Amino acid sequence: MTHESDTQAVAAANTAFYEAMERGDFDTVSTLWISDADGPPYSGISCVHPGWPLLFGRGQVLRSYAVIMANTEYIQFFLTDVRVSLAGDVAVVTCTENILSGGPAEDEGELGPLVGQLVVATNVFRRTSDGWKLWSHHASPVLTEDEEETPAEGGS
Repeated sequence: MTHESDTQAVAAANTAFYEAMERGDFDTVSTLWISDADGPPYSGISCVHPGWPLLFGRGQVLRSYAVIMANTEYIQFFLTDVRVSLAGDVAVVTCTENILSGGPAEDEGELGPLVGQLVVATNVFRRTSDGWKLWSHHASPVLTEDEEETPAEGGS
């Protein structure tokens, strides 16, 4: 493959990951992560969700997505600042996740309150015999001006 076609394939895999999350499609999310069948070089799967500890290994990582999907009624990602960098069989995608999500329904048939969140993410992909697969995901919240601490007056 050419550098340009690899870049497009990685970008497509990244988009597929977020689209599967939006649909709550755990099976597709699972297929987008490197599997144990891909062999020893692919060990070390890791994931950090905002506010979560480091998750290590395919079982822990996929379990975390199952928990998120089971507890999220609605989620939509608007990705901005997407950049793909390639180095042989490894690709790094950085992006800003502009997330809109809703919790459980308050009244029957109604979506709970919608919440917006801004998160920066790094997704690391490896080339496998089945195409580009996620190897690591790390996401951190972006503090807004309202969340930033202001220095105490009078000092201490």
